[in-house]
Amino acid sequence: MNIIDEVLTTPEAARRWKVSQVTVKQACSGQKGYPPRFTTTECRKSGSTWLVTRQGMIRLYGEEPK
Repeated sequence: MNIIDEVLTTPEAARRWKVSQVTVKQACSGQKGYPPRFTTTECRKSGSTWLVTRQGMIRLYGEEPK
């Protein structure tokens, strides 16, 4: 697999894993005093866009649904 295919925007990740985009963003940034669920190697913000790794999504939400 190409390395660029391992990085997803939050809307793309949410669509592929069938979860809310807000859920993925909150897993990146944390919410209501809770720390982020993704590690610093699984998620980062580029400008105004959150990016997540495929492995981070698998760790939190399981394998991508078919």
